[in-house]
Amino acid sequence: MKPSLGVGLASGLAMVSVLGAPEVRADGAEFFKGKTVTYIIATAPGGGYDLYGRLVAEYMQKYLPGSTFVVKNVPGAGHLIGANTIAAAKPDGLTFGIFNTGLIYNQLIKQQGVRFDLTKMSWIGKAASDSRIIIMAEQSPIRSFDELRSSKRKVKFAVSGIGSSSYIETTMLANVLQLPVEILTGYSGNEDRLAMRRGEIEGVIGSVSSYEPFVKDGYARIIAHIGGKGKPQLDQLVSDAKAKPLIALIKSQGEVARLTAGPPDIPADRLEALRTAYRKALADPEMREKAEKAKIPLDPATGEEVTKLIGEALDQPADTIALLKDVLERKGDVTEVKAKIAEVLGEGRELVLKLADGKTFKVQVSGSRTEVSIGGQKAKRADLKADMSCTIASTGGDGAEAKSVSCQ
Repeated sequence: MKPSLGVGLASGLAMVSVLGAPEVRADGAEFFKGKTVTYIIATAPGGGYDLYGRLVAEYMQKYLPGSTFVVKNVPGAGHLIGANTIAAAKPDGLTFGIFNTGLIYNQLIKQQGVRFDLTKMSWIGKAASDSRIIIMAEQSPIRSFDELRSSKRKVKFAVSGIGSSSYIETTMLANVLQLPVEILTGYSGNEDRLAMRRGEIEGVIGSVSSYEPFVKDGYARIIAHIGGKGKPQLDQLVSDAKAKPLIALIKSQGEVARLTAGPPDIPADRLEALRTAYRKALADPEMREKAEKAKIPLDPATGEEVTKLIGEALDQPADTIALLKDVLERKGDVTEVKAKIAEVLGEGRELVLKLADGKTFKVQVSGSRTEVSIGGQKAKRADLKADMSCTIASTGGDGAEAKSVSCQ
């Protein structure tokens, strides 16, 4: 298998080494000969997770001779659908994949829809440490974190799916730090960077690997780092005691990035074979060269190490979990969502909407309170039709009443 990776120019990535792991017993490695392995990527094609996942799949196949790896994108619900699919797979070692660390937050607050226990997953390894940054579009007048915090207007920030790490971390920081941020969801892959260049949005909170090249190309600037070695560090810019533990929690996520895991209870010899293939893949000079050209960092760790790191990340005190739950469930600020109408119910009284990441949700449309427009002209809710592309503003989540529905 030779997936197209669309790699760019070299960025001088430092050579990395991977800690040793036990050699594979013959029975574990032999199992994969002649077998098809499904590697699930919990996002749509394009973007950092897809790139890491395809690299890992390509080179794990190399170190499991006789196997055939098939990459399958299973996007939706901020990686939740893909992670649930991996967790529910038959534990024979033939299905595993990659999803984001935002699901640690979901498990901590017992989010509805979580059908896994990360402490029980079969951890194969992690490809990188990937600290977070807050960036602003180059054309934005906001030049620092203090200027963002003191802005007299709402500043539009893009996130991907509801429940993704970008959504959770942006929502947490906006709420606990009382930032004047308007969160727009539905930006998958590179859509947020294109939107920044168009002037549609101004800011993003995301991983260094995804956004540092965009910054180096002159399209955005970093106003704060969360973890890593960059300056300024967000925890040095704020003094709010409530914010400190949540910033520390976000920093911990950066230590366990680009994970690969399978369902619980993969037989020990097969899991050992997978971990060894993963270790060798991440140490492969050709893979490292491709990662360097793609401008993505590698800082690998073994499955045993990841198991320990995940356990530590989920071992949070009750007050931190309560604060996390509070800031994520707090309502009141208007959030805009870009989506396409999948279905119109009750002559427009209820809309079923589909986000770019595949997640669907419903909104209620009031005949008197919801402002409806089509093509910039005032309209009635009965005029709304399936397949229209819309921007929906509301103060609640799934099933809430929309404040406005603007469609094309």
